[in-house]
Amino acid sequence: MAAKSMTIVMHANDLDKTMAAFILATGAAAKGMDVTIFFTFWGLMAMKKGAADKSKLSKFSMFTGMMKKVMKKQNVATLDELIKDSADLGVRMVACEMTMALMNTPKESLRPEVTEIGGVGTYLDAASESNITLFI
Repeated sequence: MAAKSMTIVMHANDLDKTMAAFILATGAAAKGMDVTIFFTFWGLMAMKKGAADKSKLSKFSMFTGMMKKVMKKQNVATLDELIKDSADLGVRMVACEMTMALMNTPKESLRPEVTEIGGVGTYLDAASESNITLFI
């Protein structure tokens, strides 16, 4: 790993939380940091094909449409764009193997940006070398 690195455990699939994770990931990767995101439980569901378009705010989900309009007006990247940008910047995206089994989630149902499947050991290896570790 590079001299500086960040590991994120992505446990949520809410629009605001997922966007925050990918904004941090793209920012860190753009600064030259190695970034690993480990998607587990509901966070893995955020990485299913088509999920980015359907995600809702964690609070006041009835305002999701309005928030997406404001984001577009302010030229804020969509969740889909942030995920693609993260992959382009080399962010390592790991799907939790146990969660995939528990939630009957085949690899083919995940976005192509998720290129790796791993367990808790995979996360621990990355986190043990990270300067920053986040749980979202």
